[in-house]
Formats: sequence, C-alpha cells, structure tokens
Amino acid sequence: MRPLRPAATSGLAALGREFAKFGAVGGLGIVVNLAVFNLCRTVTGLPVVRCSVIATVVAIAFNYLGLRHFAYRDRDRSRRSRQVALFAAFSAIGLVIENGVLYVATYSFGWDTPFQNNLFKFLGIGAATLFRFWSYRAWVFRALAPGDPASHGDPSNSTSNPAAYHPETTAPPP
Repeated sequence: MRPLRPAATSGLAALGREFAKFGAVGGLGIVVNLAVFNLCRTVTGLPVVRCSVIATVVAIAFNYLGLRHFAYRDRDRSRRSRQVALFAAFSAIGLVIENGVLYVATYSFGWDTPFQNNLFKFLGIGAATLFRFWSYRAWVFRALAPGDPASHGDPSNSTSNPAAYHPETTAPPP
C-alpha cells in the first residue's frame, strides 16, 4: 500500500477538523432542538409535528450563529445576505426532511408515544444533518479562493495554507 502524500493527509486533517467543529455545533443544536421540542410538547398541547417545527426553527437559528462564528469563521464573509438566504433555503429543506420523518411515523404508522416521538425526531435530525453538512459547506460557508482579497491576510484562514482542503473545488457553482 502506498503512503498518502503530505498534501492529501493535510487535506484530510482539515476535513476532519471541519467535521468535528460542525459536529460540535450540531451536537449542541440537537440538544437545543430536543429540549425545545419536549418543552413545547409537554407545555403547549400543540400537535407533535408543529412542536417539532418550532424546535427545528429555534435550533436553526442557534446553529447559524455557531456555524458562522465557530465552525466556519474562516470562510467568506463578503456576501452575508446571500449566505443567510442560502442558509435559510437549505435549512428549510432540512426542516422538511427532519419533520417529514416524524410526520410519517406519527400520522402514517400511528407511532405517537413520547419515546417514539423523540426517536423519530432524532432519526429525522440525523437524515437532515447529512444533507445540511453537504449543503452548508458546499454552498453557504464556502472557502475563500487563494488570493481572494476578502481573506484580509487572516492567518487562521484556510487560504493561508495552500495544502488546506478547499471544498469549493468539489461543488458546482451556485
């Protein structure tokens, strides 16, 4: 077996760090999502999917702040309104995926106990997370191109390391 080149291992390490940061924010987002969901379910008496949608919206706002200021703080900040619009659009698709799983389980199969609600809410979050990871990194929090003036020479910026992983080379342009 041939050893990996230094650039390849550096790229994999950068992807691993990115995934870990995304996972940390997402893990806290799951806690927020499930806490709001269960609070809404027990306090308001609203239908289960409506409580889930409310919880998802709260978690989306929490996640945007965490992703923008922690996981992807070194990414392009020059087009903030475009970034927020794309984040909202992809988050809305994730919301449909996440709550679609809960809706089908609850209303098609009648699985409506608190345990089942939380289980299918969690499975929906997992399915939506796969979509969100891909879409956020490829479209919303794009890496700056080498030499982009928006980087302002920030040493923490991935463009200052030519061997760093650059996801914009693997995604189609918006």
